[in-house]
Amino acid sequence: MLLSVAVLAAIPAGALLAQSAPGGAPFTVVETGKGYDHLQDAINSLGEGDGTIRIAPGTWHDCGVQPHGNVTYVAAVPGQAIFDGKVCEEKAALVMRGQSMRVEGLVFQNMRAFDANGAGIRLERGDLTVREAWFRDSEQGILSANFPAGHVVIEQSTFTRLGRCDRGLSCAHSLYFGDEASVVIRRSRFEQGTGGHYVKSHAGRIEVTDSSFDDSRGHTTNYMIDLSIGATGLISGNWFVQGRDKENYSTFIANAAEGHEHSADGLTITGNTARLVPGLSRPTVFVADWSGDRITVGNNALGPGIARFERR
Repeated sequence: MLLSVAVLAAIPAGALLAQSAPGGAPFTVVETGKGYDHLQDAINSLGEGDGTIRIAPGTWHDCGVQPHGNVTYVAAVPGQAIFDGKVCEEKAALVMRGQSMRVEGLVFQNMRAFDANGAGIRLERGDLTVREAWFRDSEQGILSANFPAGHVVIEQSTFTRLGRCDRGLSCAHSLYFGDEASVVIRRSRFEQGTGGHYVKSHAGRIEVTDSSFDDSRGHTTNYMIDLSIGATGLISGNWFVQGRDKENYSTFIANAAEGHEHSADGLTITGNTARLVPGLSRPTVFVADWSGDRITVGNNALGPGIARFERR
């Protein structure tokens, strides 16, 4: 059931067929109706103010840095506005330093950077909301710096063939959040990871609900969810499948494996389903905790070979 919900949340197959817009500027500031050939020009036209930038259907080799304000980036047709292969400042297609960024209906693909952390979005400060977006075939989907006042919400989005752990460089992940106030992920899909963790977060509060983690075709992946320095919150209603090709298969969900900077008291993990791919038999743990805090691991449907909980 959860898988069906996640699939419905994914971008339509028609996104794969998007071509350049037939006439008209690719980037339009909705409030003024003025079009721009380059995303940065559209952003700059807002000055320190707020606005909405509509992106036309097409595959755009362009990127932008938002230094100010509250800006929404919305696809004119969800799934048919594609940012392909261009990163600003050797970071991401969208680099965020303003008050807030909202992203709706966009596709980000083929992002690479010299430090192997090329992402669809780099969040350096402010709040971020992402809805109905697709991140694929890149070193990283979304990467954030430490911003303890920041709040992140991701809904109905898909993350495909992301992450890496090679060349002696620090790993990249499908999602990697620094020390944010909170990270919320709802009704989203993670699949076919190519290294690192699917969700890695240093935030003090986490919510991951009604999402799917399909690692059956993953390669050299690690944890499904890594709460690196501890977190409280809720992980519920998710569907997890662990694949064969793992760099680390010792647990699905890890808490405080790298340190204990946030309390995990009250962290609740319940109502999830987890199993190994068919034909795979090996011992693993659903939740591993290094914090010693008061964590509730409730009623989860766990397949053969998956232990419920382990203190480490």
